[in-house]
Amino acid sequence: MSKIVVIGAGQAGSSLVAKLRTLGHDGSITLIGAESAPPYQRPPLSKKYLLGEMELERLYLRPESFYADQGIDLRLGATVTGIDRDAREVILGDERLPYDQLALTTGSAPRRLPAAIGGDLAGVFTVRDLADVDAMEPMVRAGAHVLIVGGGYIGLEAAAVAASRGLKVTLVEMSDRILQRVAAPETSDFFRKLHGNHGVDIREGVGLDRLLGDGKVSGARLSDGSELAVDFVIVGVGITPETALAEAAGLALDNGIAADAQGRTSDPAIWTAGDCASFPHGAGRLRLESVPNAIDMAECVAENMLGAGKDYVPQPWFWSDQYDVKLQIAGLSTGFDRIVTRHDDGDAVSFWYFKGDQLLAVDAMNAPRAYMVGKRLIDNGKTADPAAIADPATELKTLLKP
Repeated sequence: MSKIVVIGAGQAGSSLVAKLRTLGHDGSITLIGAESAPPYQRPPLSKKYLLGEMELERLYLRPESFYADQGIDLRLGATVTGIDRDAREVILGDERLPYDQLALTTGSAPRRLPAAIGGDLAGVFTVRDLADVDAMEPMVRAGAHVLIVGGGYIGLEAAAVAASRGLKVTLVEMSDRILQRVAAPETSDFFRKLHGNHGVDIREGVGLDRLLGDGKVSGARLSDGSELAVDFVIVGVGITPETALAEAAGLALDNGIAADAQGRTSDPAIWTAGDCASFPHGAGRLRLESVPNAIDMAECVAENMLGAGKDYVPQPWFWSDQYDVKLQIAGLSTGFDRIVTRHDDGDAVSFWYFKGDQLLAVDAMNAPRAYMVGKRLIDNGKTADPAAIADPATELKTLLKP
């Protein structure tokens, strides 16, 4: 019987093995994870879990018993040291695990501050896995001063949690504005005001010169020459795809592990999905860092491992929770040249990204109807009249009519 091995026990890996069983694969399946916990959700780490509103077991994607019940060999706390492509074996220390097909769902890793500027001091954290948040949690106490480096969604979510728990929060973003890489100025303005209303000190166009402290961080010197006394630091300056195993095995890389339209790498026996994988998109390649992409691509790859021959067509969507605001994003805004703003009931607002007459993306803040309509339009390759979108008298569902 066919042996399938999956390296990486995150959202993509868990989704892939579950889909294989759903599709009727009756051969052996082994899922290998470096962490000791079974596959779990990562987005709540910087939200409800850090707030103390979600217990550990609720993070799990599936009960731990699911894997045994489905005949899936779940190897936790295991480090893969290599892939022997000629022998079709995964190397785990002294053990060699044979495979007929292999999937790499190795995810991504947070960028860390260089040791030369104090990045290795105690009290400097990233928000990527359970160990990060569990180590940080004792520091998250009312009255403590936290410095957050990076004004992307991870940094802003961490700022919201810290402010909600009564900490003094300073956030520095070296770009001209928060969210500059991923959102329009209108969205940046919205979240700058939101955080300001909750007492967060956001400093844009200001970078970190170095962290200060003897063994443990106690302060920071910023690029404008100012110094802060801080109790701990959260670093949110992006992530990089985990490609070391693939590179060592000689697989092609291109902004991640390079896959074809079906998720197959440069080795026909090896597949990839999730944060670590890039795939053809338009005239170039795309790598998406999101839970929906991890699930959808992994399930598509599972089908293709069993012979479906199906191209992966992404339908990007994302979300972020900050205070009492739920941000929902549909589409990809790259290349936009115009923003249309729509105000709905209460504090609901949405920003619609256009390139010429084509709708590219929607950022919806507490505006689920705007998000759902925008997503349906984008997924179906349709657009809408900008004037109608901006008019609060327009019933959004009418935009979906042929």
